Amino acid sequence: MPSEKVLLAKQEKVAALTELLKGSVSGVLVDYRGITVEEDTKLRKELREAGVKYFVEKNTMLRFAMKNAGLEGMESALEGTTAIAVSADDQTAPARILGKFSEACKGEKFNLKAGFVEGEVYDEAGVKALSKIPSREVLLAQLVGSLQGPIQKLAATLQAIVDKENGGDAA
Repeated sequence: MPSEKVLLAKQEKVAALTELLKGSVSGVLVDYRGITVEEDTKLRKELREAGVKYFVEKNTMLRFAMKNAGLEGMESALEGTTAIAVSADDQTAPARILGKFSEACKGEKFNLKAGFVEGEVYDEAGVKALSKIPSREVLLAQLVGSLQGPIQKLAATLQAIVDKENGGDAA
């Protein structure tokens, strides 16, 4: 039986994890077994640059925190080695970055387990699908690009009408 001091420390850790999960819009659980220190360092740097928190945590602590945060349904993924990546503001960043890394490893030593976005839980296949979604900035750029073509054609047509009318008055 753990001492009261150890139990209190674990409860505080679960409370902190719960708050982190509640304050996150998305998160992904991964099995990181087999990656090298160099690969892990590179991955952590990329995640940090995207504003994603990535850390290894005990499955038991995560299980309690997820239950407290209302993220039930991910318990089956809490087996073996587990790391978690969470983002407070980008719904796709953890899945996108970790999915790309998993593909680079060809699923041999780094696997996606499960994830969540806005409180909705996804299995491994769902997280892989999320990893294919471009970032918000890329989606906005694509939207602007798709709107720009028709607007340019409209402007050219209106200019041609104005030029035609002005040309007709001068003749």
